[in-house]
Amino acid sequence: MKTLHLYTSNGADIGRAAAMLRAGELVAFPTETVYGLGARADDPDAVALLYRTKRRPQNKKTAIMVPDYAAAERHAGTMPPAARRLAEAFWPGPLTLVVPDGRGGFVGVRCPDCSPTLRMLELAGLAVMAPSANLSGAAPAVCAPEVLEHFTGKIAAVLDGGRCAMGQASTVARLSGENVEILREGPVTAAEITACLRPPPGGSSAGRR
Repeated sequence: MKTLHLYTSNGADIGRAAAMLRAGELVAFPTETVYGLGARADDPDAVALLYRTKRRPQNKKTAIMVPDYAAAERHAGTMPPAARRLAEAFWPGPLTLVVPDGRGGFVGVRCPDCSPTLRMLELAGLAVMAPSANLSGAAPAVCAPEVLEHFTGKIAAVLDGGRCAMGQASTVARLSGENVEILREGPVTAAEITACLRPPPGGSSAGRR
């Protein structure tokens, strides 16, 4: 059984959570949608542990979390022009962008709208693979106690940010060039994405912000 650390959203605890991610440990953390279960994406052992712990099928891909668009460009491969427009409109926020990974496949990437988690990602300084914090097939956790129900004794830490505001998974949009396919509609609607990418009069991009 692994000792599980329950961290608050203060600066010192956020730093401890980031250090655990860098060390290859699994850390659950809040977003505005649901809690995520994170592992450093560049560590094969950490990724394998994530899949085993979550009981996630190996053929099911997982998005990475980043603190900003610059980190997405560093870690996620090719970011099409449409990705920048959508990120400018909806990041930080509940939109996962699936973009070419530069190796013939795709990778999902998201910048969540949650200050403690963004700070943790900044301090970690790496891409964090992060599916929802639940056992595969179970409902996603929306608060720290629900994470503990699934993972006490199995993961290193939970960063407690309270109850998630939205309680539903992010929208997922796959981009290839200027083509966009909505793989899962969530808080950001297909209509909002279409409006954002439609060139408006005057040539500037539309969006929520």
